[in-house]
Amino acid sequence: MATYITLMKFTQKGAENIRGGPARLDKAKKLFSSMGAEIKAFYLVMGSYDAISITEEPDDKTAAKIRLAIGSQGNVSTETLRAFTEEEYRDIIKGIPNN
Repeated sequence: MATYITLMKFTQKGAENIRGGPARLDKAKKLFSSMGAEIKAFYLVMGSYDAISITEEPDDKTAAKIRLAIGSQGNVSTETLRAFTEEEYRDIIKGIPNN
C-alpha cells in the first residue's frame, strides 16, 4: 500500500456547511474502504490549510479516483502528496547510482 498526505482547504460551500463536515468525513471513510484504501489519520489544522489526512491506498490511480470523487462534491479543494516511509526512503537512496 502507498501512503499519501492530503492537504485540504474548505471551499465557500464547505465552510458554509461546516456542521455537516463530520458526516462527510464518515462518508469519505466508507468511500476509501470500498476502494481498498484507509484513512489512517485526519486532522483539523490551522494555517494555510484547513485539514490534512494521512491515507494508505493501493496505487496512484485509486488515489486519483478518490480525490476526484471527493472534490466533485465541492466542499474541499485538495493537494495530495505521495509519501515514502523511512524503509522506502532508504531503499530509494540505495538505488541512486554513483556519478
